[in-house]
Amino acid sequence: MDARVSTPTDTDILLRTDASGVATLTLNLPTQYNVLSKAMLARLQAELDGIAKDKSVRVVVIAGNGKAFCAGHDLKEMRSHTDKAFQKDLFDRCSTLMMALVHLPQPVIAKVNGIATAAGCQLVAACDLAVASSTSRFAVSGITVGLFCGTPSVALSRNMLRKQAMEMLLTGEFIDAPTALARGLVNRVVPADQLDAELAKLIASITNKSAAALSAGKALFYKQLEAGLSGAYEQASEFMACSMMTYDAGEGIDAFVQKRTPRWEDR
Repeated sequence: MDARVSTPTDTDILLRTDASGVATLTLNLPTQYNVLSKAMLARLQAELDGIAKDKSVRVVVIAGNGKAFCAGHDLKEMRSHTDKAFQKDLFDRCSTLMMALVHLPQPVIAKVNGIATAAGCQLVAACDLAVASSTSRFAVSGITVGLFCGTPSVALSRNMLRKQAMEMLLTGEFIDAPTALARGLVNRVVPADQLDAELAKLIASITNKSAAALSAGKALFYKQLEAGLSGAYEQASEFMACSMMTYDAGEGIDAFVQKRTPRWEDR
């Protein structure tokens, strides 16, 4: 596909670059630490809604410009509205966005180079995968301003062990990138100057697979997590039987037996 590149300007709060089947969405409010303002949430949602229908996009990357990945919601914007309706709408929009990442057919990778706090940490947790620089730090720090990070707790508790998540939520303290790796919040940690190369390596290991299998598998992965054990196996068994009926599964198995590279048709 043709590369699509957004040129940064003062008014571009979200940049999009498309190249080789990878759509990169870059939060572009560096002086505000890439906060998830209402406008930013709307822009991200619109891009994801479009990407969900775009079969030319194989992988989505979410990144941030400047010293922060994302510092969470815009506290000044929140304090400028005293009515509950505004606050409920803001958090509903954020929750819808986080669920959109889960429901997106394509794998989503967070590229973290800097701090990720509160809803920014939630954004990392909501992505399917995350690659971070060794200097990145993570926190759900709402409690330090008297606000327990309720919505971030949903994604965080689905990435980490309960007591690890609760410690972050109750203390608001930062954890470093190696700790985030050990606790399951991110997949890979590398020096900052190796972040792009490591991300490219991960992307390459995904984009050479069947897009149809990746999309169906992602949907099954999250669906079975919400089921009990027997229900999860029932869903997985049905999924495997249906998967064996697909062209790509047959092609992949034949290619393995014949010791050749599979020719995916993404169906």
